Amino acid sequence: MSSTIFRYEFRSRLKSVLIWSVAITLIIFFYFSIFPSFADQTEMLNQMMAKFPPALLEAVGLNRADLSTVLGFYCLVFLFVQICLAVQAGNYGFGLVSIEENELTADFLLSKPVSRGQVLTSKLLAALACLTLTNLVIWISSFIAIALFKGNRSFDVGTFVLVLLSIVIFQLFYLSVGLVISLFVKRVRSVTPFSLGLAFGTYILSAFSGVFGEVALELITPFKHLDPNYIVQHDAYNLPLVLLNVTVTIISLAASYWLYTHRNIPAVS
Repeated sequence: MSSTIFRYEFRSRLKSVLIWSVAITLIIFFYFSIFPSFADQTEMLNQMMAKFPPALLEAVGLNRADLSTVLGFYCLVFLFVQICLAVQAGNYGFGLVSIEENELTADFLLSKPVSRGQVLTSKLLAALACLTLTNLVIWISSFIAIALFKGNRSFDVGTFVLVLLSIVIFQLFYLSVGLVISLFVKRVRSVTPFSLGLAFGTYILSAFSGVFGEVALELITPFKHLDPNYIVQHDAYNLPLVLLNVTVTIISLAASYWLYTHRNIPAVS
């Protein structure tokens, strides 16, 4: 690993980390600020939910969530957090090596006395450090929001920690898949369309998987691999799907190293 590349990559993403962290914190506090109203009107809430089409409730996972409980409501909030995390990690993955290629500075970087493997490792570790900062902010803001708005309602801290721990696996999937896709594509001119497409595409697959239960779409979307409703209901991960998720991440990282070390890097002519 090159400490110089790590520091540069880390510092260049700090503004992005701040923006994402603030946005996710606001989402968590905004939704939990209305939690007491939901919890105090359980009967009215259930009547309202009964009027929604079952397919819609299944698509967004509300058919399995008890919004009158702390963890049940957090599962709803966590869905929006996951979407933000998917876009952020996807942005980092797609931009990890494509930014230098677009700016035609990759040849300058690779002319330094570091191997391509060291370059990619340094970039990956910097991206992981930035994602970890966002992760830490989510942990802190989630515990504070629940403490402020839960009232006298109790919740299982162990199950809550399991939900929060799933963030790491979730982030790694989008980071690694975004990276490997960017290396398969000849040139990524803008990372945003790619990261939005990956994040919302997998979310839509998750929604359709809930509507069409006989179609095994959950096999290809992290929103099902790490479904917070499943974790809360079973107090455990869906191990086969989590192992599938980790396998895809490892394969994507291995393929990324191979592709990057054998890639033709555009140079300034």
